Amino acid sequence: MWKRDDAAKPSAPAGQAPAPAQHSSAPQTAHWGPPYLLYLGQAMDQLAIKTARGLAYWRPEWCIGQLQRPGCKATLGLRELDVVQAKAAGANTMVVGMANAGGVMDPQTVADVIAALDAGLHVAAGLHNKLRENPDIVAAAQRNGRELFDARDPAPGIPVGTGRRRAGRRLLTVGTDCSTGKMYTTLALEREMHKRGCKADFRGTGQTGILVANCGVPIDSVIADFISGAAEWISPARFDGGWDLIEGQGSLFHPSYAGVSLGLLHGSQADALVLCHEPTRRHMRGLPDSPVPDLKRCLDANIEAARLTNPAVKAVGIALNTSNLSEHEAQAMCREISGRLQLPCEDPVTMGVEGIVDSLLACCAN
Repeated sequence: MWKRDDAAKPSAPAGQAPAPAQHSSAPQTAHWGPPYLLYLGQAMDQLAIKTARGLAYWRPEWCIGQLQRPGCKATLGLRELDVVQAKAAGANTMVVGMANAGGVMDPQTVADVIAALDAGLHVAAGLHNKLRENPDIVAAAQRNGRELFDARDPAPGIPVGTGRRRAGRRLLTVGTDCSTGKMYTTLALEREMHKRGCKADFRGTGQTGILVANCGVPIDSVIADFISGAAEWISPARFDGGWDLIEGQGSLFHPSYAGVSLGLLHGSQADALVLCHEPTRRHMRGLPDSPVPDLKRCLDANIEAARLTNPAVKAVGIALNTSNLSEHEAQAMCREISGRLQLPCEDPVTMGVEGIVDSLLACCAN
């Protein structure tokens, strides 16, 4: 697990459990961190800037501006700054906040990263195409004494999963598909539990979650044999009565990413599951021939898979992404799904997660 250990990390609520032991290939004395310039490049839609959007939504105090290239069709509504202006305004790091198919850096992005380094900014990214793999970027970082951070770079030493029962309580978000709001739901649950004085810690497993939390494991970059071990590693035994809230990835029903989802289910050893769903979607993301599964079928499959390492696992709620629905439609759909599955159903962004946390605390009281 990579973890920052400096003043940039938000202070933990009183009584919150410490993060797991550090395991990292990144220097523990890293100098990169907020304030951030969020690089949007030539993103074609809002989904393509999900890393930047996640940072701007959950850590707005860290984000001082955005950088768009000509033709960019996405925005965060932040002030537009070039790299020199951002440095003068106090930015410390440029975060490559957009993603594309395959997670690659085109020549324009490479040139802009080099310009940021030459302007005196550190650079962080969550693409599969690593900053440290580009010799021109590495050379620019070295000549300017700047740091590069690849959020999708798992540290060495991740163990193979064992499935042994460990102390503590864990919740995992799962999905009917990719990009259904698992990170937002998990962070919303953490925020609501903190409001109630509960001990709870978000455990990031994707590039955006890692940058938001300043710690985590990029689970989709872990070698397959070690995925469940990485989930065990990021949520070790804890003895303070608190919860580890683990960000889910993919979907058991997505032909491309089901393996990552299954490894997380087994390694998380979850006591509770929250199913995340985007109700207007008709097929799996990127796969027009693969329909979105029925909610009950998906929930039952996740529970059955999770029982391998925790036979007592329970479903405690449904989180809907209703951004494509009117308020009336969203409320009606939540009521219908809640009645059908006998679980609280809420949109974490527009409605909150009070009902889901009520369910969690009631179902897992002992």
